[in-house]
Amino acid sequence: MENLYPLAQTVVTLLKQRGLRITFAESCTGGRLAALLTSVPGASDVFEGSCVAYANRIKSDWLHVSETTLARYGAVSRECVEEMLAGIKAISGAECAVAVSGIAGPGGGTPQKPVGTVYIGVTVPGKSEVFHCLFKGDRQSVQNASVRFAYEKMAEFLKKS
Repeated sequence: MENLYPLAQTVVTLLKQRGLRITFAESCTGGRLAALLTSVPGASDVFEGSCVAYANRIKSDWLHVSETTLARYGAVSRECVEEMLAGIKAISGAECAVAVSGIAGPGGGTPQKPVGTVYIGVTVPGKSEVFHCLFKGDRQSVQNASVRFAYEKMAEFLKKS
């Protein structure tokens, strides 16, 4: 696994400098975003907590992703990730959030949503965006690429805020 620690350090530093807090709603990354952040000393100053919402029932019950969204668009969709972002921000009270839902593989892909399809939502005060990504490689590669992308986008958004 590549070393993403410097990226996490950058995000923690930027959050501290701006007096902001962060939270995560993760599906296909299975808690990797939170694990990476908490490996940085001082993360407790900026990290509120996170939710690993793997099952649709948890996305719905805990993060308040609507059943209609899940039925119409699926868990791996822009719409679902938008609702995951809103849900985790409401639960945590954090100003910044990342939400991830995707198909890490090796199974689960379809022609419309092949393995490696990942939606990553990033929000900071004044800016929110959901990215549609298609990562290549095995399960771990897709998960790692998702974590890297999420941290890169969070750092980019924080530098511009």
